[in-house]
Amino acid sequence: MTKPPHASNHRATVDEAKAFFAANPDIDAIDIIFTNMCGVPRGKRLRQHEVIAVYEAGRFLPGSVLVVDTVGRDTEETGLVWEDGDADRYVYPVPGTLVRAPWLGDNAAQFLTSFYELDGTPNDLDPRHVLGAVIDELAKDGLTPVVAVELEFYLVDISNGRPVPAKSPVTGHRSTEIEVYGLREMEDFKPFFDDLYAACDAQGLPLESGISEFAPGQFEFTLRHKPDALRATDDAIMYKRVVKGVAVKHGFEATFMAKPFAEAAGSGMHLHISMNDKDGKNAFASDDPAGTPLLRHAIGGMKGSLADSMAIFAPNANSYRRFKANSYAPVAPTWGVNNRTVSLRVPAGSPASRHVEHRVCGADANPYLAMAAVLAAMCEGMRQQTDPGPAVVGNGYEAEEAKVRLPNHWGAAIEAFEQSAPMKQYLGERFVRNFCIVKGVEMARFMAEVPEMDFTWYLRNA
Repeated sequence: MTKPPHASNHRATVDEAKAFFAANPDIDAIDIIFTNMCGVPRGKRLRQHEVIAVYEAGRFLPGSVLVVDTVGRDTEETGLVWEDGDADRYVYPVPGTLVRAPWLGDNAAQFLTSFYELDGTPNDLDPRHVLGAVIDELAKDGLTPVVAVELEFYLVDISNGRPVPAKSPVTGHRSTEIEVYGLREMEDFKPFFDDLYAACDAQGLPLESGISEFAPGQFEFTLRHKPDALRATDDAIMYKRVVKGVAVKHGFEATFMAKPFAEAAGSGMHLHISMNDKDGKNAFASDDPAGTPLLRHAIGGMKGSLADSMAIFAPNANSYRRFKANSYAPVAPTWGVNNRTVSLRVPAGSPASRHVEHRVCGADANPYLAMAAVLAAMCEGMRQQTDPGPAVVGNGYEAEEAKVRLPNHWGAAIEAFEQSAPMKQYLGERFVRNFCIVKGVEMARFMAEVPEMDFTWYLRNA
């Protein structure tokens, strides 16, 4: 199902670049960034004199970048490598994303890009365009999503090739206990957090409160919600890069890997979403803590699509290590009010703030695609007036509804996504097909490796 042109088909003007360099004449190392379906930023580094031409006429990048896997290897099976002649497409700058990158030095900047075909149409394998198409579907119904993205991550040192919780640059202490909401843990990394806030301010990213999360070295910060889902998701893409870059500057690594430690909490990406109506008012607002019927229909749509979308929400082999009972990572299509043991939570708050929190995604998911899949499910639920069933009260892991489990294996999730008619309808049939090819090939490559555990278990016993 071809969708262009759509909401993401807005290119930055050359005036934006000229104004930036007039205000920042010292900038001379500029990264152009494209985030493909695997969620890894790729691109080029340019000199200042090269950038104006990108804003005027675009820049060529090979189409194969659209379908490289997580570690950057070609996926020949897509037909976008040899059969296509590894042909170039254009990338054009995303408005408002040309900003300084202070962790890279005083002369560094960056901007995001989107892929276009040579005739100017948005490329339907670009995750940002996939999200734009879904936003357009909601606009047909007079609805504008208001969204925020919360991302959990770990600060780690690398010891013998393995991660360990990072040592505090202030005290030299390395945490071994959970210390959820611990203020000492925040104080131990204050120089890092100060630089993180400063870098986000320099990039115009609306970074707000932060907490020490449910494991040693794990943290979560909030990006303020916006009534522009594309821009809010651009913020999440940029934020992940800032966190990683500032961490390296401080001598450790930041990882958004879903499950870096077997016995510690996984890292999630929580999506907070409401819908503004054509008058700009929250269509989910209600004195009822469960929200309006429209909110419940949206939840019904999300519940119905969770299994279909798991390949997006949990895109990697490691992603599935995160899902287990009593871990704050959902394992079933459940919803509830003010309840963190379910997949879809309606948080407590004032009637005007009523919204839903989608808690399934790992922090390793592509924010564009995760948002697209969730908004597509909400759109379908609202159009079909889907009943979500009763809200779960109490422990969602032990509820009757929890007997229906989400796919907990990579291959099963890819198969479910590949067969999903709603996902093909909203995200595009060609996108779904190629995403499944890329992830299927990646899974085969992963499974072909022989890990250390194989020798521990089978070398002497087989």
